[in-house]
Amino acid sequence: MKILIIEDEPGLQRSIAQYLHSQGNLCSQASTYAEALDRLAVYDYDCILLDLTLPDGEGLQILNYLKRMNRTEGVIIISARNSIDQKIEGLSLGADDYLIKPFHLSELNARILAVVRRKSAHGERHIEFNEIRIDLDAKEVLVNAKVAYMTKKEFDLLLYFVSNKGKVISKSAAVEHIWGDDSDMADSFDFIYTHIG
Repeated sequence: MKILIIEDEPGLQRSIAQYLHSQGNLCSQASTYAEALDRLAVYDYDCILLDLTLPDGEGLQILNYLKRMNRTEGVIIISARNSIDQKIEGLSLGADDYLIKPFHLSELNARILAVVRRKSAHGERHIEFNEIRIDLDAKEVLVNAKVAYMTKKEFDLLLYFVSNKGKVISKSAAVEHIWGDDSDMADSFDFIYTHIG
């Protein structure tokens, strides 16, 4: 999954990114409101982790931006603010979950998986498309009830295509979704054909 971590505390941001990366995710980071808007203007994400208190703006303004732009990313607010009014406001503006700091990284990961599952698979643990069955928990693909072995990138790409069935996906959008910010360094996106093949 491609996750944007909007968090101004460097140590926590680094810990979250390292843990989520160890779980097989691609992570982008933003420490300020302006940096978060810059990332959101260029990339799409599966999930956004959003701190409410940023040095140059309010996290709730980012929720408003996402709503105005009709963005569909899952959003989990991660905040030290424990007031019921803040929780209600954040959830009312479109956040999918609200996690109070401090938290265990394993709980954060479980919440991310739940949010993304609700968004992309309508709460199911499996996605089926014709003869293809994708097990989201085991990260396994069955084609005609036989295991199809593939690399992590191939699995991510297949999941991206199946989650966006019926939509035209540009080569650059697929590359950005799977390879994240590193995709900017490529001279050509033709390497994606190898993974599709």
